[in-house]
Amino acid sequence: MGKVIAAAAATTFDTMQRNSANVDFPPLVQVILAGGSGTRLWPVSREQFPKQLIDVIGNQTLLQSTMGRMAGFEGAWDVAADPVIVCGTEHYFATYEQAREIGVNARIVVEPGRRDTAPALTLAALSTCADGEDAILIAMPADHAIANVDALHRAIDIAAAHASKGAIVTLGVPPERPDTGFGYIRLGEALRDGAHRIERFVEKPAAELAAQYVESGNYWWNSGIFVVRASVWLSSIEQFQPDMYGACVHSWRGAKKTDECIMPDAGEFLNSPSDSIDYAVMEQLGKPDSKFSGVVVPLEAGWSDLGSWDAVWHAMEKDECGNAANGRVLFEGSTATYARSQGGRLLACVGTSNMIVIETDDAVLVADRSHVQDIKGLVSRIRSENSPEADTHRKVRRPWGFYDSIDHGERFQVKRIVVMPGGRLSLQMHHHRAEHWVVVSGTALVTRGEEQFLLGENESTYIPLGTRHRLENPGRVPLQIIEVQSGTYLGEDDIVRFDDQYGRCG
Repeated sequence: MGKVIAAAAATTFDTMQRNSANVDFPPLVQVILAGGSGTRLWPVSREQFPKQLIDVIGNQTLLQSTMGRMAGFEGAWDVAADPVIVCGTEHYFATYEQAREIGVNARIVVEPGRRDTAPALTLAALSTCADGEDAILIAMPADHAIANVDALHRAIDIAAAHASKGAIVTLGVPPERPDTGFGYIRLGEALRDGAHRIERFVEKPAAELAAQYVESGNYWWNSGIFVVRASVWLSSIEQFQPDMYGACVHSWRGAKKTDECIMPDAGEFLNSPSDSIDYAVMEQLGKPDSKFSGVVVPLEAGWSDLGSWDAVWHAMEKDECGNAANGRVLFEGSTATYARSQGGRLLACVGTSNMIVIETDDAVLVADRSHVQDIKGLVSRIRSENSPEADTHRKVRRPWGFYDSIDHGERFQVKRIVVMPGGRLSLQMHHHRAEHWVVVSGTALVTRGEEQFLLGENESTYIPLGTRHRLENPGRVPLQIIEVQSGTYLGEDDIVRFDDQYGRCG
């Protein structure tokens, strides 16, 4: 399959570019870049379960909200029914499940390793070219918020018109305030439809410089949303980043495909340099040897990148005192405070002002809103101390369900394990621990050595150290068990897998 895709892509790039002027309305393909970690939204967002997978605002996760962002588009272009989602291997199963939950049949491209947004968009462009179409890609991060989707559609309609003629287009947000958390775009020549030529990109400035940018009126925030033909993007990467282009094309050549995802070759992809769309291409557009033009279209749609808890506070509805909350929260005499109870406990804020208060099962964050950018450094400190709170939650999701570490101590750990109907853990073995399983609800199919048997509610079994075993749910309701581990080492890396329906062996 990989060789067929590569051959099709290789023969279509130049042909598509030559014929692009003859195609008035190529289809739009939504590309969702879902590879971030979102450490500034710690302790809710963590390395193994980042902010795009969380319901930061509203009932849907940010990823799910993004999946539905092109629905109802009424511009001149047809929108492909299925988005392309590019995510990492560690987040693939959660991404697939969240798409399935809302009925989206996404084409998921799994990055073998993190190489930032430019290689991710290159893989997405290769995936659309493999279908023989020179589509216009609408590339958007999975972790942003848009209040006015109709306004977003109008901006994309304008951007697509420029992209259809070969421009590389980004959406710029007229700034509401000086903000050091955003990159900026300096506006060039004004165009008739409200767009501008891009003069240059500016990285996140200091506070004084950000104030000057906003006062001048010549700078817009960089939204991170890009609109570009697939062939134009691939040609620009080939010109500006030939090593990246070569690594991505070769990795696509070795891609493997399942019913749920496309997996480029890991060895080839990891040869790619790591770089963002901004650095790899957009900052190169103004150079004399560039044959590509850059355009920025205004986006006035209540956009937020949700890059900090302060940004979340700005994006949320507030009470008469400027407070915003998620979960079980009470305010008494508080002003301009954001509080979130993630673990279900009552969180009471008394007399707080301009504060961020976040509670989860295993961590509490209390921060001044003006210092939220320092959270990234705090997470680095937590990680340097080898504390698990930097990377994982107490509740850890797996493709078969989840487990919750209820208690632990010297030589023991207690977990609540929930296996969804049809879920099946890998056939595995541990070198350093034994396990006791007690079924709380549902029916368990247990493999233990050469035995296989069913356990019902209130029944239990023992898995000796070094014994091959597997837990499955053959029923129609979730299986819930309590697992008590005992041994000299209880880490998750003490798992030897022999067989796994989710492809995690080896």
